[in-house]
Amino acid sequence: MKQVNTHLSRLVHDVAAQLGQREALIYKEFGSRQWKSYSWNEFSRQVKLVSNALLNMGVQVQENVGVFSQNSVQYLFTDFGAWGIRAVTIPFYATSSEQQIQFIINDAQIRFIFVGEQAQYDKARRVFATCRTLERIIVFDPAVSIAEGDTTTMRFSDFLRLGEGLPRQSEVDSLTSQATMDDIANILYTSGTTGDSKGVILTAGQYHAAMEANAKCVPVGENDRVLNFLPFTHIFEKGWKILCITTGARLIVNTNPLEVQQTMRETHPTCMSAVPRFWEKVYMGVQEKIEASSAMKRRLFKHALDVGRRHNIEYLARGKRPPVALHLEYEMLNKTVFSLVRRELGLENAHFFPTAGATVSPHVEEFVHAVGINMMVGYGLTESLATVSCDHLDKPYTVGSVGRPISGISIRISDEGEVLLKGPTITRGYYNRDDLTRQSFTADGYFRTGDSGYMNNGELFLMDRIKDLFKTSNGKYIAPQMIESKLLVDKYIDQIAIIADQRKFVSALIIPEYRLLEEYAREQGIAFNSRQDLCQNAQVCRMLQERIDTLQQQLAQYEQVKRFTLLPKPFSLERGELTNTLKIKRRVLNENYRKEIDRMYEE
Repeated sequence: MKQVNTHLSRLVHDVAAQLGQREALIYKEFGSRQWKSYSWNEFSRQVKLVSNALLNMGVQVQENVGVFSQNSVQYLFTDFGAWGIRAVTIPFYATSSEQQIQFIINDAQIRFIFVGEQAQYDKARRVFATCRTLERIIVFDPAVSIAEGDTTTMRFSDFLRLGEGLPRQSEVDSLTSQATMDDIANILYTSGTTGDSKGVILTAGQYHAAMEANAKCVPVGENDRVLNFLPFTHIFEKGWKILCITTGARLIVNTNPLEVQQTMRETHPTCMSAVPRFWEKVYMGVQEKIEASSAMKRRLFKHALDVGRRHNIEYLARGKRPPVALHLEYEMLNKTVFSLVRRELGLENAHFFPTAGATVSPHVEEFVHAVGINMMVGYGLTESLATVSCDHLDKPYTVGSVGRPISGISIRISDEGEVLLKGPTITRGYYNRDDLTRQSFTADGYFRTGDSGYMNNGELFLMDRIKDLFKTSNGKYIAPQMIESKLLVDKYIDQIAIIADQRKFVSALIIPEYRLLEEYAREQGIAFNSRQDLCQNAQVCRMLQERIDTLQQQLAQYEQVKRFTLLPKPFSLERGELTNTLKIKRRVLNENYRKEIDRMYEE
């Protein structure tokens, strides 16, 4: 099937007109263990029901409608149903705090909010009285317990009955025919590592341009089975999901992010977008299994990885044909060793895997390519409607780059090293924030990304967030994310925050992988009664220092971690230390762990 890149208001219906009874969505009901599916015709019908029901609720053209849920088929129906009547959907992360949803509801003047499960309903219910515009909550999960006396909440099944028989379909069709590329499709509030959330305006035209440009370099098609693992709230997953729909690919909707590896083994996807941390966990899991195997198996796997790296990275990645002997050896190892790794992950039919959202460790990127999985590293922002650049499978790529710009995007590097963007996928600005919009663009219309980087042979390389670049008291600049990505591949490190700004040397706050650290302590006969004991144990700290020293050998002396503190509790959303996309908020960490940080710099 050729790509169907029509207006969002009719996209699902136009694909359904071509694919009809073919399977479109694979999903589980909330709380169920059984996989079910919808055909494209059924997908289209559910979207029409939502469009009709929204009109019967009184939703107006370009009115803001909230969606506060984990991924679900109901989420998809709501998004496309709202676009069918030219309404705007405002997604909330399922982990958003009451303070965050209250701010967004009031800022966007939301009247209707769709919620997923009990946690989201409870939060929406608690802020209801403080949200002056909020009129009604609609609940996706039928198992949610609605508070006694709550007359403002309705279940999604009752909501759909408002659209039964499609009583307003002629009006829906009329609104769809009036839809323009200037229509706002989403206002996507970025979680932000500093300050309040800001609403990024995303139009139907931006989506259209993004789908056209991405289709030229991202080879997803109607034979792909695409696992939706990242939240639909995240522009990376939202844009990727829509791209897949334009090509008729099947979507596997994963509602519980904690079950993603089990879902992979059950559904055997060919593609999936992911953040680097997902692949870091895969890498560490495989390494852990190899370390526990016999010496002979360890030698075999190490040799196989070396062959895979040379074949796939030293030759194929550079656009060169591997020597015949190397190719034959790789093919044999691919069938006997790497196929087992992929089968264990549920990726027997792996096609390609877009990866973005943070710095990818070169160790991890090389490993994923070596075992025969096409990781497509990319870069983007909410403001650019996801992809700015990505690896192109038909062109050479370099481990460590974030790929080549997609068509239509102009990249310029400022004198300060900032990546600047212009093109049809770039936002027109921030909702209700004209001041911020003005500050975010240069005089000649380039968007300021806040990221430092450079171009080399047509590929974009990132350094760090400009505001995250640390300057030590010795005047040396430190890129914390680069150092963090190098150290996160260690199996004993779960989370890490580099400290260096205006300090004499680099230090780190480390959240260990407690389970593995406890196993190590028991094997070494180290007594402990709590995680606190474990984190303060001198032998444990020496062991980790040795592993860190090995990983940071290639760093300059001034970039290397000299001291670290192990913390007995993970960084958390609740304490404001992480964004909803699990990026660390450095300012908050500096405040929350001031004593621990100061202690590392005592003489």
